[in-house]
Amino acid sequence: MTRSTVTVQRAGWRSAVLAAALLGAGAAQAGLFDDDEARRAILDARSRIDQMDQASKAREAELTEQVNQLRRSLLDLNTTIEQLRADLAKLRGSDEQLQRDVADLQRKQKDVQQGIDERLRKMEPQKVTLDGKEFLAEPEETRLYGEAVNVLRQGDFTGAVNAFSAFQRRYPSSGYSTAALYWLANAQYGKRDYKDAIPSFRALVAAAPDHPRAPEALLSIANCQLELKDSKSARRTLDELLKNYPKSEAAQAGRERLASLK
Repeated sequence: MTRSTVTVQRAGWRSAVLAAALLGAGAAQAGLFDDDEARRAILDARSRIDQMDQASKAREAELTEQVNQLRRSLLDLNTTIEQLRADLAKLRGSDEQLQRDVADLQRKQKDVQQGIDERLRKMEPQKVTLDGKEFLAEPEETRLYGEAVNVLRQGDFTGAVNAFSAFQRRYPSSGYSTAALYWLANAQYGKRDYKDAIPSFRALVAAAPDHPRAPEALLSIANCQLELKDSKSARRTLDELLKNYPKSEAAQAGRERLASLK
């Protein structure tokens, strides 16, 4: 209800009351009422008008307060809605960022896993064939053996002795052990370290008598003994070579060497 509506209603009530008072006064006069009664009737009418006016003002004030309270509630509701919209926008932004972070984390995790798998594959034993023998060797094992062989090929006999000795200590049961022992002995021979070369060659023959390089090892032992001026021991070694490996190329060279000693 608006203020103008209340004002119109109030004016209507006043007119109605005045009209009633006038009619009452007229009736009183007609009924021979005295002036005092008429005045009292008018005063009563005015009193009722004032009471109605006060009630109307109170009602108007009450309605105004209700309207103001409703406006404040609507304003608070709008503010809350805007805040909720802002919070929702932030949540959507956070959700999108979270999705990007999760995707990035998954990608990094995949890369890490691939890197781990790759390193594990590099660490897994691999099949190797050497001197007719097939065995499994770790990648690091193969790498160290190859490095030692390269050092020997470069003519660095001291470095080769150190490299093959270190390899033997680290991988005593390696499939490369026999070959490493053979090349260690050759490196010692290249250093003219004949006393150390003889037990290295002998260890190869004892550990793998069927190894393709066993005949060469016996021939090399005989050569070391000859370098040490031990012809007697050299003859025994050459006899052993001819007896155990008569059809080998080393045996042919051994026969020539033995003939030269007689």
